[in-house]
Amino acid sequence: MSIIAAPLKDETALGLKEAREPSSRVMRFGADEPLHLDAGATLSPFEIAYETYGELNADKSNAIYVCHALTGDQHVASRHPVTGKPGWWSSIIGPGKPVDTNRFFVVCANVIGSCMGSTGPASIDPASGRPYALDLPVLTIPDMVRAQAMLIDRLGIDQLFAVIGGSMGGMQALQWAVAYPERVFSVLPVATGARHSSQNIAFHEVGRQAVMADPEWRGGRYIEAGTRPHKGLAVARMAAHVTYLSEAALHRKFGRNLQDRDRFGFGFEADFQIESYLRHQGTTFVDRFDANAYLYLTRAMDYFDIAAEHGGRLAEAFRGTQSRFCLVSFSSDWLFPTAESRAVVHALNAVAASVSFVEIATDKGHDAFLLDEPEFFAAMDGFIRSAAKARGLK
Repeated sequence: MSIIAAPLKDETALGLKEAREPSSRVMRFGADEPLHLDAGATLSPFEIAYETYGELNADKSNAIYVCHALTGDQHVASRHPVTGKPGWWSSIIGPGKPVDTNRFFVVCANVIGSCMGSTGPASIDPASGRPYALDLPVLTIPDMVRAQAMLIDRLGIDQLFAVIGGSMGGMQALQWAVAYPERVFSVLPVATGARHSSQNIAFHEVGRQAVMADPEWRGGRYIEAGTRPHKGLAVARMAAHVTYLSEAALHRKFGRNLQDRDRFGFGFEADFQIESYLRHQGTTFVDRFDANAYLYLTRAMDYFDIAAEHGGRLAEAFRGTQSRFCLVSFSSDWLFPTAESRAVVHALNAVAASVSFVEIATDKGHDAFLLDEPEFFAAMDGFIRSAAKARGLK
């Protein structure tokens, strides 16, 4: 099944009266507006698919940028065009919710390198007339944020009231704070860290090798061959999905329960419910995601290390920041354990930044930031209200 993006309007500017909720658009940057990449290359022309919710106020001070996670997209609070499911953070974003679209103008864009409308490996390379595939330069989290800053510039917004994101989205939020400290009033990174750990890199490499070992991957040129590495990508998703959960959550939901049988099958079909669940996660994922995009985005996460350009001194990356921070972690998250958030908090404390921190007690694992967690909602709501008061927003 091909990857399908939502119908998008070709826009080069956004007027105040146009900012209704939700609005799906694509912003095109021409050959004279190149994106300079960490790999030493430039990307031009390129496109960014995005959605907006709410209305920008007169002085453009109420804009919140929401960064999505690895397999997320711009459909943060609207029905997904492929799966038909509600937006991935619709529990957080909407009228009367912590990110109140009656009060704030919310922007969420599909990151470059992805596959829901922004330029990625499935996009057509204007130099060759065929999909980029692996000819697309390798991208980084800073590259993604540079592209987002270009989008925000085009929207005429000088300073964002807040940048919010979880997991890979949290990496982007931290990068915004480091790269554009004067443009971000408040930052809310959730279930994330200032770098990717060796364990996380290892899991990503397992997934990438699964994709590339699929005979249908065709050296990355599967679109031209009219096929897809579905099996390899499904296995990659299965392995990754295990890291998003916790042992307690898996045991509570599945235990050792058998799937539609009362005895072992003594074969290699899905005897256990957890096996069936993971297979389902894998097969449904390939319907909405591009395999090469998975390679690019996991590699971008692997390269992320804010302290690297500061001699390994994380505090130096934040020195001079005037942004207000609130970091959130989850007690059972072993993909981005609480220690990762505490390291960022300690670095911010070292430079006398305004920072708060909360660890949410839950057994739902890394994915808790996407699930119904009232304490998390309350923490986010409290921080946003406090920051809005400090910013003078009504």
